[in-house]
Amino acid sequence: MKGNKATVAAVAIAALMTATVAQAEPVKVGMITTLSGGGAGLGIDARDGFMLAVKQAGNSDLEVVIEDDQQKPDIAVQLADKMIQSEKVDILTGIIWSNLAMAVVPSAIAQDKFYLSVNAAPSQLAGKGCNKNYFSVSYQNDNLHEAAGGYASSQGYSKTFVMAPNYPAGTDSIAGFKRFYYGDISGEVYTKLGQTDYAAEIAQIRASGADSVFFFLPGGMGIAFMKQYAQSGVDIPLIGPAFSLDQGILGAIGDAALGIKNTSNWSKDIDNATNKAFVETFQAEYGRLPSIYASYGFDTANLLLSAMEKADVKDQDAFREALRAADFNSVRGKFIFGANHHPIQDIYVREVVKEGDVLTNKIVGMAIADHVDAYASECTM
Repeated sequence: MKGNKATVAAVAIAALMTATVAQAEPVKVGMITTLSGGGAGLGIDARDGFMLAVKQAGNSDLEVVIEDDQQKPDIAVQLADKMIQSEKVDILTGIIWSNLAMAVVPSAIAQDKFYLSVNAAPSQLAGKGCNKNYFSVSYQNDNLHEAAGGYASSQGYSKTFVMAPNYPAGTDSIAGFKRFYYGDISGEVYTKLGQTDYAAEIAQIRASGADSVFFFLPGGMGIAFMKQYAQSGVDIPLIGPAFSLDQGILGAIGDAALGIKNTSNWSKDIDNATNKAFVETFQAEYGRLPSIYASYGFDTANLLLSAMEKADVKDQDAFREALRAADFNSVRGKFIFGANHHPIQDIYVREVVKEGDVLTNKIVGMAIADHVDAYASECTM
């Protein structure tokens, strides 16, 4: 019995020491995101979701340094260099736009920093360019667009016009749509990133003979397109990913968005306790409903906090395993990483509806369950 008591005591002391080691070093996070210009709403939402989780955790061992990349790759690179070399951050996060991610992430992980993506997840970093220190908490760029392609096929559309901005996420979006769409493409257009005048593209849609339009235009681009499309009188049905019809832009689009279907891996009406609490507390904290970007920020912070409970960030192997375990309650419900550190997850079909005076989305069906991205098999880490 004495021996057993001694063993129990030793185990208890070892557990206490492990907990102490896990918190031995404060974790410093560098958040580079878009806080000004046409894409500011996306970065602000991601930041606010992230910081809400940090506030709720009350963890004094976590320090977050936040900077505005102005949606410019050169600024993002300068900020990343400053954070790594001067601020001595352990982890980087926050980038919304894939062209900025491709400018920052490869260099950051080459310097042995962890990168946790709150949004941008280009195909180049999911397949052959995957890395042990890179985790996408959001998705892989193609995912929601693949679901949109599958949905378009299920609705019997056979001549779809596709349109997206000319940058990595735009090319990934159309590649993803085509991967799951079995009809013909009646037109394919890549617009300028940040474009606000879509008269020429709407004229092309009108003349194309299309029976449907798939459009990926996040932030201010989506607002401008939707307003102009509604005014044009073209009545060809629209389908998009959540980014084109997200909570942050629906108010600006107005009733023209009603009834449009979009695909998403998150929605405010996903029925789990964590998501219900997130929607309620986000609205109480910031006075608005959360967007998909806010949900990704919230999950990213909680993933990080869960890893901090298990390992010291200076012990990279242990910390990496703690991140890979994804031992946190996600607003999406179940959450697991695939072999390439991208989520395996459900993707839903949503419809834009009105709740009182507020435009929002509600889930109307499942698009793809337990979806694994198309590039995972190419990852050899």
